[in-house]
Amino acid sequence: MAAPLISVVIPCYNQGKYLEEALQSLARCDQRLFEVVIVNDGSTDAYTNQYLAGLDSKRYKVLSQQNLGLGEARNNGIKIASAPYVLPLDSDNTIEPEYLTKSIGILEQDPAVAVVYGNARYFGEKTGILKPGPFNLQKLMLGNYIDACAVVRKTVIAEVGYYDNMKIMGYEDWDLWLRIAFKGYLFHYVDEALFNYRVRSQSMMRNLNANIKQQNEIEEYFTNKYPDKLSFEGVSDHFIYKIKKKPFRFIYRLLLKKFFPAYYERLIRENKMYRNFLYD
Repeated sequence: MAAPLISVVIPCYNQGKYLEEALQSLARCDQRLFEVVIVNDGSTDAYTNQYLAGLDSKRYKVLSQQNLGLGEARNNGIKIASAPYVLPLDSDNTIEPEYLTKSIGILEQDPAVAVVYGNARYFGEKTGILKPGPFNLQKLMLGNYIDACAVVRKTVIAEVGYYDNMKIMGYEDWDLWLRIAFKGYLFHYVDEALFNYRVRSQSMMRNLNANIKQQNEIEEYFTNKYPDKLSFEGVSDHFIYKIKKKPFRFIYRLLLKKFFPAYYERLIRENKMYRNFLYD
């Protein structure tokens, strides 16, 4: 049997009830292309531990460890992975078969590409499609818009450093994307729904995004970690200055762009309005 090209790394902490769906989605993929590495991050849930213990060791690599957090769970899974490409998959999400084939084709064709990502289809408590859009470094520096469920070259992860096992879990993927981007590697966007993102009211990210104190701590953490590259305060100060300088013009432009985009674009084409807010 040929060596796998992608290692699907699944951290699992007390989410055995969802893990079966994730594995079922992988069963629909070409089995020759990938291996599955599951990291039991110190689960205390009896069902989760029983389910993991019952998995076929010939089909799945299961690593059990004490609870070390999401970053270290992914790191330890990646370190025992044998394939050249890694796909981190949260245990409550699923993927589409095309994700593997399309990512392999892109990465094999262009060595400069380090990350392949696509759209997410919501399921659970929300429906719809999340489209992150083509890669933009400026946008990434202002906040993460690329989900952790992306295919990455393992050599690049080793080069820039593994996931930061930060105190507040949930932004490890943003930190990794920044380090890869700052190294000059390319990100390739596929405008298709390649994985399925479960929306839960009590998910880690929902709770984190609703916690103002933790959000402020995260912003401070990233600003201190990348002081020569990130300045969220500088961005907000710039827009405050623009609003104070010409408040009615600023609001007028926002309303035009939001509610009358065709007219807004016509004014720009006719050079009657600046394209962006930098020079106004």
